[in-house]
Amino acid sequence: MKVFLAAPLFSEAERDFNSKVAKRLRDKGFEVWLAQDFPFIHEGTSKEKKKIYEEDISALKACDVVVAVLDGVTVDSGVAFEMGYAIAIGKPVMGLKTDHRAFSKMEDVNLMLEVPLIKLCNTIEEVLTELKSI
Repeated sequence: MKVFLAAPLFSEAERDFNSKVAKRLRDKGFEVWLAQDFPFIHEGTSKEKKKIYEEDISALKACDVVVAVLDGVTVDSGVAFEMGYAIAIGKPVMGLKTDHRAFSKMEDVNLMLEVPLIKLCNTIEEVLTELKSI
């Protein structure tokens, strides 16, 4: 099964956590696509940005499921976009939120992100268990 791991990747802590999640998934036999494993923006040219965007979209189209890291008070904007795109093309999306902070008193994350999830998990183990049922 091909898993697109949608996750913020702008701090060392985020990248370390993403690598941990990806390793756990790979150890269980899942094929994982993670943006941080590919080149970041170096030149900032329109051509380079377009190439990165197109690779991301191609990986979304090729995956079987998206696992989205939703930690933080607000979800990373890139993750939110990837979730919306995946949902629009009919891909199942599972959330991983290990952060106990909530978006509001009534929502763990913004309802526009929470409602379409097939499951909102609180641990990597829970994600692994849920992926077995897909």
